[in-house]
Amino acid sequence: MRLTVRLVDIAARGILLHHNDAKSLGVLAGDRIVVSSPVTGKVTADYVETTATLIDQGRIGVYHHTNEQLSLTENEVVEVRVADRPVSLDYIKKKMEGEKLTREDIRAIVTDIVQDTLSPSEITAFVVSSYINQLDMDEIESLTRAMVETGDQLSFHAGPIVDKHSIGGVPGNKISLIVVPIIAASGLLIPKTSSRAITGAGGTADLMEVLAPVEFSASEVQEMTIKTGGVIVWGGATNIAPADDKIIIQEYPFKIDQIGQMIASVMAKKFAVGADVVAIDIPVGKYCKVHTNEEGRKLARQFIDLGERLNMRVECALTYGDAPVGRAIGPKLEIKEALSVMEGSDSPRSLIQKSCVIAGIALELAGKANRGEGANLAHEILRSGKALKKFLEIIAVQGGKSDITSESITVGEHFYTVRADSNGYVIDLNNHSLITIARTAGAPADHGAGLYLHAKHGTSLSKGDPIFTIYADRKWRLEKAIEEARRLRPVMVEGMLIDRVPNVREWVPGRSRNME
Repeated sequence: MRLTVRLVDIAARGILLHHNDAKSLGVLAGDRIVVSSPVTGKVTADYVETTATLIDQGRIGVYHHTNEQLSLTENEVVEVRVADRPVSLDYIKKKMEGEKLTREDIRAIVTDIVQDTLSPSEITAFVVSSYINQLDMDEIESLTRAMVETGDQLSFHAGPIVDKHSIGGVPGNKISLIVVPIIAASGLLIPKTSSRAITGAGGTADLMEVLAPVEFSASEVQEMTIKTGGVIVWGGATNIAPADDKIIIQEYPFKIDQIGQMIASVMAKKFAVGADVVAIDIPVGKYCKVHTNEEGRKLARQFIDLGERLNMRVECALTYGDAPVGRAIGPKLEIKEALSVMEGSDSPRSLIQKSCVIAGIALELAGKANRGEGANLAHEILRSGKALKKFLEIIAVQGGKSDITSESITVGEHFYTVRADSNGYVIDLNNHSLITIARTAGAPADHGAGLYLHAKHGTSLSKGDPIFTIYADRKWRLEKAIEEARRLRPVMVEGMLIDRVPNVREWVPGRSRNME
């Protein structure tokens, strides 16, 4: 069939056909067709959407990303035919039925994900089938290798190359901002690719973006790492393990974090940057992804097993996850806190201790310190000012200003401090609720938004003492966050008033340009 092109300004892949043309071709919405240009000779296959009104009969709507493959012009005439069904769908169905996938099966699925051959619903089918019928270690290894092979990879002549990762779930976990410069200051290379927040109040890439650009190609990441010893960049811009982001997008609506796919996701990125040694942080707690030490040890064994298969030395740390790391949650608040630690502040201790422990494991794995001595070496590098100097170099090489200080960072101008209703001790913190409040205030999109904890587990409070302060860049967001805080009550003080019925209390927001 020959159809006339209409370019559709939708930033996605896809083809739009009139119902009658789709019927003539024998395709339904979700089926695939092949479009070829007699002018350029370019050909691509994509899935179809149908309409009775948006496209006239005899015309074909081509979405923006599809046209990047075809380079069509408005009113050009193209050839259209029904596409063959991707064989990877048979492999996905195989997994649905509980069968084990071969390395070739998984490679075909991942290749089709990367090339956008599979539709979002088909990728979701793969995600769900792997969730119901868990991937075994052979399948996890195959998925890891396929993710790496279908993207860009880094190669360094010097070694060992170091990397670290946290599986997430704990608010305020800004330790990469400190760990990376400690490792780089020791003389090792650490090309840290990081994620943006999906459900949290700030991924490491969101935090670093406060200080410098984070979107670079793989070759740029390699060049910057060689120059300064380390980088902190967004992995989604590098084309390193590109299938991973596409899979995560389909996991998100279901809040699925399938263990096998998570392990493959983490290790693929480490393998792709050429890491020889990897320190992995596994937070454990009732609000974390891992709830018990037993579960944590099992997950650690899987990471270590896969590392051995990929010729990487891996060590995991099970860390306390029932409270935020440090006191700050949200991009600018967390950057401010991390910088203050590198500038010499001796608090918050949880941030300093966790950063030095994880950095210490990496230093020991890389041969920079004897076992049990890595944390002390990391602390020495931090306290000497070498970590701060290296961090400022990393900021500069990524295009940021190297004269930044913690004092120069201003957080959200609108704020409200929640205070204790009674005397008592802090007996519980709900990480999920703290994150929800910070996100309601605007984090991570609004860099100045977030939450600062004045009191953590075991803190003794008198009536009227501050518990936490909410910050926002926009007043209306602060007001929404205040209402969310009233509903969720994320910090519980022994004996505190939870609510009054009827509730007639008003919380009035204030204004400030600096953190209390």
